[in-house]
Amino acid sequence: MKLSSSCIRLASGFLPNRSPRATIILMTITRRDFVRATLAAAAIGAVGNTFAGDVKLPRIRKAAEFSMVNLPGSILDRFNRIKEAGFEGVEVNSPSDLPLPDLVEARDRTGLVIHGVMDPIHWQSRLSDPDEKVRAKGLDVLCQSLRDAKVLGASTVLLVPGRVTDKEKENYQQVWDRSQEQIRKAIPVAQESGVKIGVEVVWNNFWTKPDEMAKYLDEINSPWVGAYFDVGNVVKFGIPCATWVNVLGKRIVKLHIKAYSMKRLWNVKIGEGDEDWPAVVKALAQTGYDGWGTAEVGSKSMAELRDIKVRMDQNLGA
Repeated sequence: MKLSSSCIRLASGFLPNRSPRATIILMTITRRDFVRATLAAAAIGAVGNTFAGDVKLPRIRKAAEFSMVNLPGSILDRFNRIKEAGFEGVEVNSPSDLPLPDLVEARDRTGLVIHGVMDPIHWQSRLSDPDEKVRAKGLDVLCQSLRDAKVLGASTVLLVPGRVTDKEKENYQQVWDRSQEQIRKAIPVAQESGVKIGVEVVWNNFWTKPDEMAKYLDEINSPWVGAYFDVGNVVKFGIPCATWVNVLGKRIVKLHIKAYSMKRLWNVKIGEGDEDWPAVVKALAQTGYDGWGTAEVGSKSMAELRDIKVRMDQNLGA
């Protein structure tokens, strides 16, 4: 299907000094491609205007959370679909039922980067659990995740450090102390693997203010432990997302990208929640962030997967 003459005139605005050949190329793209390209260009312009030239746009590489890409096929098939949607990388759970050799093969054949690994049992075998044996199991799996990450070429392992469950056996201070103790035990493995531990802010009744998370990390005081900042997760705490970024600053090693609304809860897409994305991107730029942003958003079709990527480009810059 060809574009209408009005669409061609609008598209020509992006190429004011276009050649006749450029016009022919524009005329042969589909309406869908045109809309996608127009949205991305408009998003870049909007973000750029936010900065007014005072700071440089951060380079946020876009990735998909592999376990949330609910498309049929093999590991390689799903990697191909993720690449087709425009993503540069993926994040995977490991150790898991995903064989490392198959993941490595899919990585090498598609060119996608497996940039991160998620600890698969940090909610169940918590590093803050009252039972020492449970904490030991959690530490063992964390260390295996670090070793798997090295095999996969990932640079981080995402970790939820614990969960406040009651006032006596797993309270705030106990989660703080126990999880720090176990993380310190894992630091030599992280250093040996060349993989950082990224502790994530989640709804675990633990950190609800950015200065708490910053203090926790500063007490550990290791270059191998940083903040895995989830933009959507902090909305309900009532402190602007950009403030979290400003306080955490250089401690941030990776980003999770999704949306949350105080009125509609999780029933919103990226860009429709209560996150102030221009402010977040500006804060990231001011901290000098240059890394990955992983969409922690489910998709059941290629259309949904492509839409997630477009929305990330719109709100984070292409």
